[in-house]
Amino acid sequence: MRDWNVVVTVYDAMGRREAKRALRKFGDVERTPFFNVLVMRVADVASFIDEFARLVAERKDLLNDIARLLPAQAVFDFETVEEFEERSREIVLEWAPRLVGRSFHVRLNRRGLKGVLETPKLERFLDDAVLEKTADLGQPARISFADPDYVIDVETVGNRAGVSLWSREELSRYPFLRIE
Repeated sequence: MRDWNVVVTVYDAMGRREAKRALRKFGDVERTPFFNVLVMRVADVASFIDEFARLVAERKDLLNDIARLLPAQAVFDFETVEEFEERSREIVLEWAPRLVGRSFHVRLNRRGLKGVLETPKLERFLDDAVLEKTADLGQPARISFADPDYVIDVETVGNRAGVSLWSREELSRYPFLRIE
């Protein structure tokens, strides 16, 4: 599936079957070439996350199968590291006004492109972009890994990336996000 907007990781093959069965009601679900990683396409990410949270409230056992479920608020395809940097930077800078004076950090979960996309380097690149932009807006954000106000999550599967901004409250409300 080339046009996914949700990444799902499962614990094992049994979990993969159960997760696919449960998630099909929300949209198309497919395996990827990456171990225990599924992708989905849902019509409306915001509605999906609330609907999935209701399902988890009814069926807590789903979290025994699904390790992480991460809807992407913005997605893009890329061919080069430079294109990835440019597109992801544009997206995170749109969120800079929400991050002014707040704590945050960036997490990149890469599947594929080993040796091409360097996770720590790209996380720092995006952190620095936000720090610079928020300083320009009058009050710089600050990096925090201990209970930050926001986490910027970047998920890649091959040459497609999904980017989301999650508040502390959302991370608490949606236990299936599990952003490390």
